[in-house]
Amino acid sequence: MSNADSVADADQLAATMPPPQHPLALTLILAATPSLGIGRGGALPWPQLRKEMAYFRRVTSRVSTLASSSGESGKGEGKGRRRCNAVVMGRKTWDSIPPRFRPLEGRVNVVVTRTPGAFTTKLQDESGGTGKGQENVEAVGSVGEALEVLQSYNTRSESEAEGEAEDKPEIERVFVIGGATIYDAALQLPQTERVLLTNIEEEYECDTFFSVDLEKDAGWKRSSKDEIEEWTGEKVEPVEEKGVRFVFEMFERVER
Repeated sequence: MSNADSVADADQLAATMPPPQHPLALTLILAATPSLGIGRGGALPWPQLRKEMAYFRRVTSRVSTLASSSGESGKGEGKGRRRCNAVVMGRKTWDSIPPRFRPLEGRVNVVVTRTPGAFTTKLQDESGGTGKGQENVEAVGSVGEALEVLQSYNTRSESEAEGEAEDKPEIERVFVIGGATIYDAALQLPQTERVLLTNIEEEYECDTFFSVDLEKDAGWKRSSKDEIEEWTGEKVEPVEEKGVRFVFEMFERVER
């Protein structure tokens, strides 16, 4: 075989290979009291804070305006898949969301449960066997598996490279939204890089707590106001609502 043939074969192989994918990172997002309380009796211990909920919705839904990587090179140039973020939660957190609001709109919802099969069957039953309204819901057995599933969304298959339609979106950011055991599991993973914390300045009686004091733990550093605003796309100022004062903060993991 000539050198020219070898180069041609290599070029042909490269053309059929999916492009390299950037590994997805995890961002924890939560609200907590000064003593790190995050819940009581399966619910939030403070009054419903619409401004905090709106911040959560905007931040977990917002994607960049950059072109999708699936449309940046190769035969899919100019087309690109739609982009969205993902939210990872435990089964109890899913159940705590009012049915009319789940799955959380505009985001892939990943539910971590001990019984993924039973959960999927239940969703099918709730939709009358059609699966309608549950297209962007995944059930997995661990946070690590959630990352694997979401990473697979970003892996272009050969058929996609040929220009065939792809139903699944491209995942940009992954947010872990609770509860406590899911946060703990995520904190054990090296992919967890960031925590978005809504600091509730008043104490409330809680029975569920976040396990890491980000202010005191040497493995985390507080981000500046400018860094928070740049990453979230939000203006962050102290807020008071229903007599509750709170502030939006961000901590990033220190490389060790």
